Amino acid sequence: MNNTLVFATNNLHKTAEVASILAPQYAVVNLKDIGCHVDIVEDGDSFAANAMLKCSYVFENYQLDCFADDSGLEVEALDNEPGIFSARYSGERGDIINMDFLLKKLQGVENRNARFVTVISLMKNGQNYLFEGKIEGKILRAPVGDNGFGYDPIFVPNGYDLTFAQMDSELKNKISHRAQAMQKLIAFLKVN
Repeated sequence: MNNTLVFATNNLHKTAEVASILAPQYAVVNLKDIGCHVDIVEDGDSFAANAMLKCSYVFENYQLDCFADDSGLEVEALDNEPGIFSARYSGERGDIINMDFLLKKLQGVENRNARFVTVISLMKNGQNYLFEGKIEGKILRAPVGDNGFGYDPIFVPNGYDLTFAQMDSELKNKISHRAQAMQKLIAFLKVN
């Protein structure tokens, strides 16, 4: 059995996070590692659609079994924004600018309920499978912590007193939305 999977991403933070979740059972390589330098268009209308677009592109062009994820933050008071637009919520890519944009939209808003969502699409032997993970929490009024990426410094998962950016990677990789989806993926891969 070949224990290398292509993760259809160029995001080194996500690659490292997922590689640590899948290790030691699987070696994870990303788009750069397979020589894919295309910015795959994510114009789907859901996390699942965007994950499937990325995964299908790699499978069709490289004939490699692969998986892709699409993740984002959904804020209840903002009608689940930024959602699929999380990476470019402010109109630009950049963790700080997007986080600041979100916090400005939430100024004066009492309802801070939010969730992180991940959907993973797996293409294996020409078949597509989907796995979802969610974690509920709250949005802080200011960033706290230096670990993580994206909206991690302003998100506190329910049941914890730390933001994702304050957690060590071991704890975050046990409870995160991505970890939940990855656990479902791993369970599937063990029997298929």
